[in-house]
Amino acid sequence: MNSIASNLERVRSQIAEACNGVKRDPGEVLLMAVSKAQPAEAIVAAWEAGQRLFGENRVQEWQAKQPQVALLLGQLAAPEDRPGSEKPTDFSSKETAGDRSGSGGSPLTPAAAPGVPGPAGGASPAAAEPAAGLPLCAHLIGPLQSNKTARAAAIFDAVDSLDSLRTAERLNTVAQALGKTLPVLIEVKLSPEPTKHGLAPEDLPGLLAALQSLQHLEVRGLMTVPPWSQDPETARPYFRLLRQLRDENRNLCPTLTELSMGMSGDFVIAIEEGSTMVRLGTAIFGRRSYP
Repeated sequence: MNSIASNLERVRSQIAEACNGVKRDPGEVLLMAVSKAQPAEAIVAAWEAGQRLFGENRVQEWQAKQPQVALLLGQLAAPEDRPGSEKPTDFSSKETAGDRSGSGGSPLTPAAAPGVPGPAGGASPAAAEPAAGLPLCAHLIGPLQSNKTARAAAIFDAVDSLDSLRTAERLNTVAQALGKTLPVLIEVKLSPEPTKHGLAPEDLPGLLAALQSLQHLEVRGLMTVPPWSQDPETARPYFRLLRQLRDENRNLCPTLTELSMGMSGDFVIAIEEGSTMVRLGTAIFGRRSYP
């Protein structure tokens, strides 16, 4: 698992270099470790290396891994840092600066959660305490089936793949019952590939307007997955379009600030086009071996 720590160190440097190349503060870019199909031990190895923000594709997979991660972290952490103990109240906020690229700070302190120890990247509205009492933050980044919304709202700290009002209403109902406000990103389908998910760009203004009445959801931004290509430059127009969509719709939703775009093969291009969150799996954990 030592390679995970070295991989994280390398990608943090690459993020900082990409930001410097376009005169951006590396603290503006959040690093998400995509841990789908990875064992609990790999998540904990990343956690030991300072990572606090993780992305999972499937509700049932994260539900199964949660207790394993909790057990392993409970064996590692000091009593006050064990799952169930008092945590920093906002692992999702940029104010805690955790996974923003940079250096400095202890990964166990509020100033370092949720992820890569680093400088603050600006203010962001507060979110609920990490789901399940774990000292990390888990986002759902895969498509959400309607029959999984209740469980998703309970076990995830945020849903980054919202693409319909119906799903939003269900999440809002569950979040209200849980007494929490659930941060969400709207996934926009910009790729013509039938395997990609998301809301059509022309439907974004209508959904944003409808979401204003859902008091237990907080819309933080947009997410997209460009068409797959061996050439990272292929993704640039899709990233640029997502940024334009965000900027054009800020008047409808002032909290629409985040841009989740960029994966292991194209995150440098995404940062150049304004990404505030990159989702890296292979670059951190290596190639996945599916069961």
